[in-house]
Amino acid sequence: MSITPEFDVAIIGGGAAGYSAALYASRASLRAVVLEQGMPGGQIATTADVDNYPAIPMISGAELGDKFQKHAESAGAITRTASVGALEPKEDGSFLIKTNSDELEVPAVILAMGASPRPGGFEGEDAFRGRGISYCATCDAMFYRGKDVYVIGGGNTACEDALYLARVANSVTMVLRRDVFRATRNLVERVLAHDKIKVRYLTSIVSVGGEGLISEISFKNNTDDVVSTEQVEPGSTGIFVATGYLPKTDLVEGLLELAPDGGITTNDAMATSIPGLFAAGDIRSKRLRQVITAAADGAIAGSSAYTYLEESGQLS
Repeated sequence: MSITPEFDVAIIGGGAAGYSAALYASRASLRAVVLEQGMPGGQIATTADVDNYPAIPMISGAELGDKFQKHAESAGAITRTASVGALEPKEDGSFLIKTNSDELEVPAVILAMGASPRPGGFEGEDAFRGRGISYCATCDAMFYRGKDVYVIGGGNTACEDALYLARVANSVTMVLRRDVFRATRNLVERVLAHDKIKVRYLTSIVSVGGEGLISEISFKNNTDDVVSTEQVEPGSTGIFVATGYLPKTDLVEGLLELAPDGGITTNDAMATSIPGLFAAGDIRSKRLRQVITAAADGAIAGSSAYTYLEESGQLS
């Protein structure tokens, strides 16, 4: 005797991709559940100001994430606060999801776990994590009011972080390993015009040290590989790592083959190599990881999940 599952589709991750998928799946009359362990919005929830989402200028990331959740739930989606520990494909084509509180079996799954900050890769990084080294400017800026901070990276995130930190910090120094920025022109222009932001080109931080708090930083000149160490007053300095993100693919390690950038490979329908398993948002291998592209992925994934279930005769 077969047991009718509680949900048609489970969406792992409650960011822009996850809630967009939930909205489209629910509007297609699927019973959708979003499994999210933190705040709605995912990575975007840690962003102070979002000004590149069409028709909604200058909104906080937390507010936008809340709107995503409420919109999806108004269409019928359900949110469960849960940490997913395992995802197991079953012989009948369904999926078993094990969370920290229970298990559920569903015929379709959408992976929308996003991405996490990429480490800077310098000596002492782990030892001073949370004690002078941060990965989220909007989360930790207030701890560095009136202090001197460094931002590692030259992309959009690094520039946005530098501009945000300049509101509260005494000074901001961007550390670029190359001689050019990778960020968009308007962001670079704003950074270069800001009187509290300096740029150290062709430079890398290779180590940090100190007793309890950072008191020395070693920099490498990338033109001649010469390393110099600078002393700082303990507690006076912060380092923000903004070198990109790594897709959160631990849950499907060994199940799916990953692309060179670490993301999950899908087709245009957001389908992976396993029938019934879809991926959307920053967890995918893609050129641009932004809230709008994540939302677009989610819309496609939610619609594709409906098509899959309908064509495979799994809709109750």
